[in-house]
Amino acid sequence: MLMPKRVKRRKQHRGRMTGKVTKGNKIAYGDYALVADGSAWISSNQIEAARIAMTRYVKRGGQVWIDIFPHKPITKKPAETRMGSGKGSVEYWVAVVKPGRVLFEMAGVDESVAREAMRLAGYKLPIKTKFIKKENAEGVEG
Repeated sequence: MLMPKRVKRRKQHRGRMTGKVTKGNKIAYGDYALVADGSAWISSNQIEAARIAMTRYVKRGGQVWIDIFPHKPITKKPAETRMGSGKGSVEYWVAVVKPGRVLFEMAGVDESVAREAMRLAGYKLPIKTKFIKKENAEGVEG
């Protein structure tokens, strides 16, 4: 699973997910990409499940890039604990995703294979996604 090697502060506030993304909204490495249509927290488990779904479908052919990383720690208090006594311990890590963010990229495979692999990966994620190609990616503002 993905998580930072070390962080300056272990616990963070929840924050907001308003607006569209301005960075990471263009295809940087591959020919095809999976783009987020909504905003959500995507956990490291969900990123890994989507990656496995893609690589299994293409039978380890081609190349896959993961363009999101879970930097945000999510804390949770134990069950049946009274209120107060500080913030809970870190349970898992999430990537904050806004609309228009490129999640995964792929190259070295046919378009139909890439489209199906990205569709399978999209089922593993908690948001709606869309498939884009490098040619028409310039017209997509997110």
